[in-house]
Amino acid sequence: MRKLSAGLFHSIDGVVEAPNLWQGDSFDAELGDEMGSLLARVDSVILGRIGYQQWSGYWPNAGPDDPFGVFINPVQKFVASNTLSGTLEWQNSELIEGDLDTFIRHLKNIDGGEISLMGGISLVRHLLFAGLLDELTLITHPVIAGAGRHLFTTNDPITPLVLLRSSTTSKGNVLTTYGLRKH
Repeated sequence: MRKLSAGLFHSIDGVVEAPNLWQGDSFDAELGDEMGSLLARVDSVILGRIGYQQWSGYWPNAGPDDPFGVFINPVQKFVASNTLSGTLEWQNSELIEGDLDTFIRHLKNIDGGEISLMGGISLVRHLLFAGLLDELTLITHPVIAGAGRHLFTTNDPITPLVLLRSSTTSKGNVLTTYGLRKH
């Protein structure tokens, strides 16, 4: 069975929305290496509508020296949306037809590499609480964002997790990877 993972940039105060507004100079070589090794195992990406619309307007124009552009443009992309329809223009992109959970279960059961959920706070939340997300990596930058959407809310169900990996980079980024605790 293929693994479905998600990774989110995260501030000390729990903000995950619009990290480009608060990340500052947090990136370092260790974070780049870790992200590169994660991407090397991925051959399918899940995006939400907003992420797809933002990224499809930017990444196809990335230069050949941009490592994320080199990864994201040719990779198979599946887009979860209730409002988009028709053929998607960005290379190797297709809409998820029918029930999202059923599609994810099917995708996890066919041959291939890892599946990465790359966009959509709501998608991460949905698939985590539906028990379909195998790993959640929070990349906590040493910054207080002050405002923005958080991944978790006070009304979320109790969801036991297990720490799978943790590391700290030279600029103080903390990478923590959690999995669902199996009963």
